[in-house]
Amino acid sequence: MVDKKHTKSRRELLTALGAAGITGLAGCSSGGDGGSGEAATDTAGEGAGDGTTTGSDGGSGTDSITAAWVYNSEVGDLGWSWAHNEGRKAVAAEYDWLETEYTEAVAPADSERVFEQYAQGDADIIFGCTFEYQDPMASVAEQYPDTFFEHNTGYLTMENMGRYMGRIYQPRYLAGQAAGTVTETDTLGYVAAFPIPEVIRGINAYALGAASVNDNATLKVRWTNSWFDPPTESEAANALLDEDVDVMAQHQDSPAALRAASDAGIWATGYDAPMGDIAGENYLTSPIWHWEEFYGPTIESVRDGTWESDVYWEGIDAGICSLDDWGPEVPQEAKDTVSESRSAILDGELNVWADSAFEGKSDEFLFQQMSSYVDAVEGEVPN
Repeated sequence: MVDKKHTKSRRELLTALGAAGITGLAGCSSGGDGGSGEAATDTAGEGAGDGTTTGSDGGSGTDSITAAWVYNSEVGDLGWSWAHNEGRKAVAAEYDWLETEYTEAVAPADSERVFEQYAQGDADIIFGCTFEYQDPMASVAEQYPDTFFEHNTGYLTMENMGRYMGRIYQPRYLAGQAAGTVTETDTLGYVAAFPIPEVIRGINAYALGAASVNDNATLKVRWTNSWFDPPTESEAANALLDEDVDVMAQHQDSPAALRAASDAGIWATGYDAPMGDIAGENYLTSPIWHWEEFYGPTIESVRDGTWESDVYWEGIDAGICSLDDWGPEVPQEAKDTVSESRSAILDGELNVWADSAFEGKSDEFLFQQMSSYVDAVEGEVPN
């Protein structure tokens, strides 16, 4: 493989040539054994192509861009990595000059090796799709300044490494309103991953949404200390069921908690992806992602030479996140309440954090410093 530390700067070429002549910058796939899971390549759309792309100007050639994704779980498991891979597939189908590659089920301890292999290969930009990839990606980005990197959910940036996330707390708040409307026990459950600001932010937004429509609603939280561990997630959900919760929410990479709730006959709220087919009549809704809304413009900027390290944190108005369709048994009252609140968020009339301890806090605080619960959540955040 080519060591790009000793070749002409790819960034200089991209900037100088723009979209017109990036010939030869993307070669053969660097897939193969790129990670602890399966590596795969798409050219000019999902499952299509032979390595030669057709540029957007209609002429055949190799003026292509190669983008690589690294996932911490398998893309076949409906959840976080599935949602990112749907975004990858969408941009692969949209741009005939784009080749995409991905490696799934990569443990954080192995991610540096995978990032480096892509950086040494043909990847123009690499996306790392979990919080624990932050430090390994930063280490590789420092070694390969002519490759672009984007880290999902973290807080570090470098000249050639940006960060991206969405304000999923907005649809979390809306899902909480629906939960607060349908609950009969006034006790909601939440199966959470790690006690980091990203997850705490979602818990608080969900609780605030519920409290906005139900003064008696309280939220109980159980932690799994993992992103993807379906047996542990089911165990945590069952522990909450024993405490009389009648609406379940989650922040994990699988639908295990939602499935446990549905099997118990209570309202089930998922995360990341549409999960109505799993929960059936017990489905409430899910906060979901549309990552192509970020991946598309970002990859375009690489091709036209305008990519810059930035901090992306947009909300439902940008289309990066939303609330899934309603389950078949959700009452009209919940739908109407959420519809009004969604419009108020879009109009700038509703701030999720208003009248809470976090009203007026900066985006920096909300993103990386939130470490305590709002009043409607029982207990305290673990150390």
